[in-house]
Amino acid sequence: MKLPLPTPRRLGVLLATLLAAGALTGTSSADTAASTCPPANGQWASQGPFTVTSASNGAGTTIFRPANPGTLGCTTHPVILWNNGAISKLDRYAPLLNHLASHGFIIAAAEGNSGTAGPILRGLDYLTTENARAGSALQGKVDLANVGATGHSFGGGAAVAAGADPRVDTIAPIYPTAFNSGSRVRGPAVFFAGQNDPTVRPSTVRRVYSQATQVPAIYAEQRGADHYGIPGLHGPLTAWFRFHLMGEEAARGPYFGPNCTYCSSTFWSVFERNARAQAIPGV
Repeated sequence: MKLPLPTPRRLGVLLATLLAAGALTGTSSADTAASTCPPANGQWASQGPFTVTSASNGAGTTIFRPANPGTLGCTTHPVILWNNGAISKLDRYAPLLNHLASHGFIIAAAEGNSGTAGPILRGLDYLTTENARAGSALQGKVDLANVGATGHSFGGGAAVAAGADPRVDTIAPIYPTAFNSGSRVRGPAVFFAGQNDPTVRPSTVRRVYSQATQVPAIYAEQRGADHYGIPGLHGPLTAWFRFHLMGEEAARGPYFGPNCTYCSSTFWSVFERNARAQAIPGV
């Protein structure tokens, strides 16, 4: 069985799995160091230690970030790309985006409503420029080697599309539409569905998940959730990104290994992992 190449921070984390499968498919110059950001100690649903600020760049992207980047031992900050649902404005999602920023992530949030990857990838382009620009508050503070993407509904579909970009290491779309195929995603993916979602039905999300056979993929159906059960996903999203983008080993347990805690949690009406996700060892 072949497994995909790990993303930069996850090379060390997944090496044992790849070797066990006899499936190293190439070489990588990835940085194997764990993040220096403070650990969450399992409190993924709780507010993180960073004070948060946000501002539009005037070009279609709002940046949510730690107010004082490069502090609390966090020398650089991984990136999360965001896209809105088809009829929702960014303010609907501010609680989630502020929550992620409080955990040390820099979020580039597209301000419009698009089902394509273009707007959120322009946010990544902007952060790339700011990381290199003399005098920028983010100069040298953006961890461009560790990038994730998420979004809601229409924007979740855009996150799936962004997962085909080689700069994007992992995706976690929320109730995503099926306009973009999971078959093009390049890194680990968790697809969140709402059990009682009348807008994007669980079968739609499951179809996108089932296409992602080339990567470790998880289908997580949130029990009782309608199309706006996002507050309940603050913890699961934070754990996913802390593991994949910060290398936080404690965040492995919910999703991976034979004793993964989400596998048997009643929070989910269905929690399913494909063969590649099942092959990733637990804590």
